[in-house]
Amino acid sequence: MNKINYQKELDKIISKIDKEGLVPSLLLHSCCGPCSSYCIEYLSQYFNVTVFYYNPNIYPEEEYYHRVKEQQRFINEFPTKYPVSFIEGDYDTDSFYKMAKGLEKEPEKGLRCHKCYDLRLRRTAIVAKEKGFDFFTTTLTISPMKDSQVLNEIGIRIGEEEGIEWLPNDFKKKEGYKRSTELSKEYDMYRQDYCGCVYSYNDRHKED
Repeated sequence: MNKINYQKELDKIISKIDKEGLVPSLLLHSCCGPCSSYCIEYLSQYFNVTVFYYNPNIYPEEEYYHRVKEQQRFINEFPTKYPVSFIEGDYDTDSFYKMAKGLEKEPEKGLRCHKCYDLRLRRTAIVAKEKGFDFFTTTLTISPMKDSQVLNEIGIRIGEEEGIEWLPNDFKKKEGYKRSTELSKEYDMYRQDYCGCVYSYNDRHKED
């Protein structure tokens, strides 16, 4: 199966809304401040962005709240063409561990990660639909460790199931990841050394 260039799909949508003089509303699921930095810089030129921080996978609790504060600080300090808002989702860790049951030994990028994407993106889609957003999407595709094809396929499916339009993207394109590291340095942002869950934490620190 040929891979779809989801960044080109996003470019087409942006070109259309730009031509029509529209500023649609977008609920942007964010995994962390550093990953969101370039996404916010880019998307806020064309959309009214609301960052949705929903990550019940984050371990431990103090790490979760540290990331929330960094996310809020960046939004407050970073200048944008259109204003960027913030919503914090529930830190309902039970939903993550229930989802991960039986998948504890899965490798990074495996089925557990895919189900984690589904959990977080579905909640984003539900909130976007409830609050009347035009689109929903995620910052997750900016990470070199994440499969953009999988994330977009999940997003498209959830969007169809929940009745809200998924905004396709591959934020790694156009040197997005490089730009996110530059912005992280510029704003002195905390950059974690593991994805977020206890399983990725243990895998990262097993030789410490």
